[in-house]
Amino acid sequence: MRRTAAALAGLLALVAGHPVATGAPPPAPAAAGWQSFEGTWSASGRRLPIEIEGDGSAVIVEVSGAIVLAPGSGLSRGFQGRSIGYDDGQGLIVGRSVWTDDHGDRIYSRVRGEQLATGRKLVGTITGGTGRYAGLEGEYSLTWQYLVEGEDGAFQVRAVGLTGRFRRAGGAP
Repeated sequence: MRRTAAALAGLLALVAGHPVATGAPPPAPAAAGWQSFEGTWSASGRRLPIEIEGDGSAVIVEVSGAIVLAPGSGLSRGFQGRSIGYDDGQGLIVGRSVWTDDHGDRIYSRVRGEQLATGRKLVGTITGGTGRYAGLEGEYSLTWQYLVEGEDGAFQVRAVGLTGRFRRAGGAP
């Protein structure tokens, strides 16, 4: 009887520690290799508009400037960011972006967002890279803190809340 009671106590202890028995969710895997990052982007740019029907305009937007990331993300702390986008006059921008670090290694992404203006958002999907960023995938978003208009379509812009995550394709860190 003692042996049965001991075996039963051991079995109950094992089951009690199992996530299904306790109702607790199973432990999350190491986030499948995802690493997060955050930073800012200060840039200048230019808008090249053309008139379209209904007193509107379609615009090609080019932006270039310094991206600074917080330390500890696994990425370089500084990049030269360049983006080109197209606004069809309906308030949505789509385009491409490349971030180049001081070694010449690049991170590529597709971008989409609201019309370029103060307080508007932009979302990027990381599609790959070169050098140490080869095989990268991920996502990021930012908000344009301010936009200062200049002459002939020129502007200055600063993005805050640049946050995202990345991993090597296939989930390997």
